[in-house]
Amino acid sequence: MGSSNPAQAAAPARRWDTRRQEKRRRLDAVRHLADGAVLPADRLAEALESLVVSGDRVVLEGNNQKQADFLARALVRVDPERVNRLHMIMPSVSLPEHLDLFERGIASKLDFAYAGAQSLRISQFLQDGTLQVGALHTYIELYARLYVDLAPNVVMVAGYKADRAGNLYTGPSTEDTPALVEAAAFRDGIVIAQVNQIVDDPQDLPRVDVPGSWIDFVVQSDKPFYIEPLFTRDPRLVKPVHVLMAMMAIRGVYERHQVQSLNHGIGFNTAAIELLLPTYGARLGLKNKICRNWTLNPHPTLIPAIESGWVESVYCFGAELGMEAYTAARPDIFFTGRDGSMRSNRAFCQLAGQYAVDLFIGSTLQMDGLGNSSTVTHGRLTGFGGAPNMGHDPHGRRHATPAWLDLVDGGTDGGGIDPLARGKKLVVQMVETFQDGTAPTIVESLDAVEVGKASGMPLAPIMIYGDDVTHVLTEEGIAYLYKARSLEERKAMLAAVAGVTPIGLRHDPAATARLRRDGLVALPEDIGVQRAEATRSLLAAKSIGELVDWSGGLYQPPAKFRSW
Repeated sequence: MGSSNPAQAAAPARRWDTRRQEKRRRLDAVRHLADGAVLPADRLAEALESLVVSGDRVVLEGNNQKQADFLARALVRVDPERVNRLHMIMPSVSLPEHLDLFERGIASKLDFAYAGAQSLRISQFLQDGTLQVGALHTYIELYARLYVDLAPNVVMVAGYKADRAGNLYTGPSTEDTPALVEAAAFRDGIVIAQVNQIVDDPQDLPRVDVPGSWIDFVVQSDKPFYIEPLFTRDPRLVKPVHVLMAMMAIRGVYERHQVQSLNHGIGFNTAAIELLLPTYGARLGLKNKICRNWTLNPHPTLIPAIESGWVESVYCFGAELGMEAYTAARPDIFFTGRDGSMRSNRAFCQLAGQYAVDLFIGSTLQMDGLGNSSTVTHGRLTGFGGAPNMGHDPHGRRHATPAWLDLVDGGTDGGGIDPLARGKKLVVQMVETFQDGTAPTIVESLDAVEVGKASGMPLAPIMIYGDDVTHVLTEEGIAYLYKARSLEERKAMLAAVAGVTPIGLRHDPAATARLRRDGLVALPEDIGVQRAEATRSLLAAKSIGELVDWSGGLYQPPAKFRSW
């Protein structure tokens, strides 16, 4: 039938495959350089000048550890006259080259989740107008947007090995590679993978983590991709105050709420908890009662707890340098492939850390009197990584556990739980009241508020909102914020454990005594923790060398952590 609308009838037919046609054009432009799916390393920058077009959204893989560093160095070498105004999407901005792209005028906009060592430079570039920040994300939020409003034109990732058909082996450091690749592979974007080695025989791949049909090109890098041992904490640096806070966490949170599944953030406080389970935890008779199922990278400080039978399973965001042989030798604990190497997946682990665990516990750089926290401070735009994702109470959760029910919200019905009540995930902020003994951690107003205004952000870059925080644990005590009956009581509870910070100096001793009597605040002695016992002698391992001994020699720490 003909159209009844003359204007519609006269309009040219719409093309529905413009992205596919554009991809084909770009691939054809570099066919003369490639040997099938293999690009020559010495002509990579030249190839990128045809595969990447000005204004593209480009994902450059970088996460807490694994970095597509060879591709980053090649992208920096393209001609800014030919390739510019790129919108870079990077889970972690970790390398100097990531920001060299902006300094050279190749890129102009950035969406990211974490910055770490480059946070100072990002802040300076933002002030100078060298880059524009789209948004600070949590990891899973950034991955999700790749499938909605940030569909990438080009994705660059890293793997250990590939065959000549592009089948990719990512090994223990799979991390976010599949989530990034799929967003381009099924939206007619271009996928390029750098690998440490290209093999001729597909049988030489230990396993296939990403199929070759999802990959357009592979290139063998000049050296193995960079991995940062981000989650390694030397037990020699665990202080008595960390031990004290770990004892309080075990007694006043883990035991009290029967926490069985959990995620630990990075830090010496949480490392101390891991090292106290086989000693202090065992003394309390808590084995098989708490800390059984974990979502976290393979922390070396968890080795003693694993070896002494505390841990039932560990699902990992990514790998940890030096832990490869250990995780391969413990398939009952870690998720491993037929080849024996661990399989990590940052997207799935973020989901597990959001919905499947009883507790998230982590630290921050600043917290205000309501429990709002941020790692964004003056002159430092660090980002958040996965903390906001795991450090909140997911209202979509429906399965019940003892810990979740212990924080039930909604009152009781005839002495029992109201059937319409909602359980709650434990979100614990574990902080020393002063950073390095000088700057207060608990402050009147977060730097993030001013940084957000100065940077033109619509909202302050808050990492974890105070209304999601159920517990604040400092060296002074624990505030059970989920029990607060009013905003004023919540402020008083936090002030009671804030020490001699500006917030802590406002606390009323009489009010604190009442809060202790009501069980809203607990000092160490209130939960049976003796400060005099908080010594390094409680640690199951007191050095990296002792962690190696616990592992039976399987843990092979990086050279910078070796003291022998």
